[in-house]
Amino acid sequence: MTKKVAVILSGCGVYDGAEIHESVLTLLRLNQRGAQVQCFAPNIDQMHVINHLTGEEMPETRNVLVESARIARGEVKDLADADVDHFDALVVPGGFGAAKNLSNFATQGAACTVNPQLLALAEAFAEAGKPVGLICISPALAAKIYGPGVTCTIGTDEETAKAIDKMGGTHEPCPVNDIVEDTARKLVSTPAYMSAKSIGEAAEGINKLVDRVLELATP
Repeated sequence: MTKKVAVILSGCGVYDGAEIHESVLTLLRLNQRGAQVQCFAPNIDQMHVINHLTGEEMPETRNVLVESARIARGEVKDLADADVDHFDALVVPGGFGAAKNLSNFATQGAACTVNPQLLALAEAFAEAGKPVGLICISPALAAKIYGPGVTCTIGTDEETAKAIDKMGGTHEPCPVNDIVEDTARKLVSTPAYMSAKSIGEAAEGINKLVDRVLELATP
């Protein structure tokens, strides 16, 4: 049977939204593996807007759902409408949007909170024993979803790893082309652009993550 996967986007662009390469690589691999995908994003304003040419903040407001539609070619739904019963797995690409729009990890670190809609959905997947894939910076939210003792990776970044440990998680260093799996929780994570120097490097780990998440999924 076709496996159904929910992909959570956080805007459009590495510095203030979903990382585009990671998002597209995730969607591509899911398609190559025959999965049925639905993208979701919260219908909220971004924390801020960054000029990706200069890296400077811009004096404007953008909506996370509207911006996510750029990546999803319009095929994206409000996160409020996501239902765990309709899907076999959940994947969250990275980018600063995961730390700025899906949570406030970028500003609060270990004291962060997660968007209530995402938290409720991810907790529902965890409760149902359905696999979740977290990419790049998004594994920093794992302890908020699963509670103390969860194992994940963001690669080798020491400060982020310390924040994960402070939240009660267990960070496991990982090369860019590999994954870390918390087998008890069916959680798979990979560093992607937390470590990657090219789109090809990011693809190696993301492909492994998608493949493993689908292996763990039961339609």
